[in-house]
Amino acid sequence: MYMDHSQFSQVQNPYVGVSVETGLGCGDRNPQWSSEETRDLLAIRGHLDPTFMETKRNKLLWELVSTRMNQIGYNRTPIQCKCKWKNLVTRYKGCETMEEVEMRERAFPFYNEMQIIFNARMQRMMWQEVEGGAISPQMVSKAANSGCSSGNSSPVVDGLKEMMEEFMRQQMELEMQWIKAYEEREERRREREMEWRQRMEALESERLMMISWWREREEERKMREEARAERRDALLTALLDNLTRGAI
Repeated sequence: MYMDHSQFSQVQNPYVGVSVETGLGCGDRNPQWSSEETRDLLAIRGHLDPTFMETKRNKLLWELVSTRMNQIGYNRTPIQCKCKWKNLVTRYKGCETMEEVEMRERAFPFYNEMQIIFNARMQRMMWQEVEGGAISPQMVSKAANSGCSSGNSSPVVDGLKEMMEEFMRQQMELEMQWIKAYEEREERRREREMEWRQRMEALESERLMMISWWREREEERKMREEARAERRDALLTALLDNLTRGAI
């Protein structure tokens, strides 16, 4: 059975004051997590959350998370990703004790992203309970009362149909939010990639110009040395001629 928000708020959390940019006791000596990197981690972890909930041995899943982080330009190990996720969960649960949403968002900048993940998880668990027949008598009574005037239609079926429609609507809203966030991240990634390419092209152009300048200077130096050598040889030849004539 899942824990609702009221139960989350009762959890005594000794790590509420831990910085969201650290590894929460994981010995993380690597550079701190930026906000963009943390949001990319949440997007990947949220996409894989149903798979995480299906198995207890999730070592391979964290390796997959690390691989996907590396694919988008972040060098993070599976242990670092796992520790960062635990830190974020701890901060999220700690913020559940705050009554106002604005206070939660100020205290924890990734509150909305975590809430989307946990809301989706709770909806999946509720749907699994409905599919497994774990429906309370109150829900059945409510469905029967709402459908008593529907003729030959089954009130329970009507109630379940309404629940399914509401569930699908919420799922579509969540999916649209994820798609929008994913497109925004992809756009930012493309912009960063374009800026990086432009910088690399500028550096390459500057490097080629420096090589050309160095070659020109080297060629001028060689020409000056050759001219000095020719003048020196001419002076030595003239001196030898003078000495030879004097000796005669």
